[in-house]
Amino acid sequence: MKNFFCIILITLLSSQTAGAGVPLVQKQGDFLYAIRMDSVTMTIDVNGGKIRSFRYGDREMLSQLPWPNAYGSTFWTSPQKEWYWPPVPEYDRLPYTVKQRKASLVMTSQVPRTHQYRITKEFSVDPTDTAFVVSYTITNMSPIERKVAPWEITRVVNDGGCIFFDADLEDITPAGLMDFKEKGDIVYYQPDAKPTNRKINADGEGWLAYQNHGLLLLKRFQDLDTHQPAPNEAEIQVYVNRGKTYIELESQGAYTSLKPGKSLTWTVRWYLRRVADNPSVSTLLEAVK
Repeated sequence: MKNFFCIILITLLSSQTAGAGVPLVQKQGDFLYAIRMDSVTMTIDVNGGKIRSFRYGDREMLSQLPWPNAYGSTFWTSPQKEWYWPPVPEYDRLPYTVKQRKASLVMTSQVPRTHQYRITKEFSVDPTDTAFVVSYTITNMSPIERKVAPWEITRVVNDGGCIFFDADLEDITPAGLMDFKEKGDIVYYQPDAKPTNRKINADGEGWLAYQNHGLLLLKRFQDLDTHQPAPNEAEIQVYVNRGKTYIELESQGAYTSLKPGKSLTWTVRWYLRRVADNPSVSTLLEAVK
C-alpha cells in the first residue's frame, strides 16, 4: 500500500490549492530567518544561505544531524569536477548578506577569489498553490565567459520513507546500485541502511518527492532534456549515506554559458503536506483533496 501511495500521490498533490494565510518573514536571533505560511515554516540560516528547517507544525522534514554537510538544504555550482571537495565555503557555509522584505528574503554570497561566481537566493511564497519559492541566481564575476549549472542539495533523514519521481527505470545510472522499482511512469525507492555510500543519476520530468514521518515533500523545477545537464551530472540525483543517517535529494538546472557580468536564475518550488504516518490509499486521497 505504501508503494502504491508513492505512485498516485504526485498527481493528486499537484492539483491541490489549499487555503493559504498571509506569509510572514521574521528574523530569529542573529543568524536565522523564518518564512511562514499556514502551518508550514521554512527557516534559513545566514551562514551559507542554507535552508536549515522545513516543517509542518512541529514535524520536521529536513535532516538536523550535527555533522558538517549532513543537514538542511544547500546550493552548489555544477559540475562538481570544477571544485571537487569540500564545497566552496563562500557558497556553502560563510555568511551571506541579507535583505529582508515584507514577503520575501534575499541572501547574497561573497565572491570566492578562485571560482568567481556570486550566488543570490530569494525566498518567497506563492499562496495560490501553497508553494515556497526558492530562486537561485548565479552571476559570473570573472573576466571570461564560463559555463555553469545550478544545483540544489536537500538532506532528509534515512529512517524509512519513500523517494519517487517520474523516470524510466533503465535510465537510472549506475544500474542496480539502489533498489528502485517502477510502476507506470514512476520510479520509487524505499531507502535501506547498507554500510556504503551510493549515488544515482536520472533524467526526470521536473519533480522529485519524498514521504516520511507523516510528511510529504515535493519539489518542482525545470525539466531538462538529456543534453542540458552539466557533464557527468543529471537533472535528478539521489545520494544515500551509509547506515541510517541521511539522504540527499538533488536536482540540477541547465548547463549555461555566462559572459562576464551575466547571470542565470533557476527556481525550485517546495511543497510540504501532512499525511498519515502509515497511510492507506483512502487516507492519502483525503489528505490531498
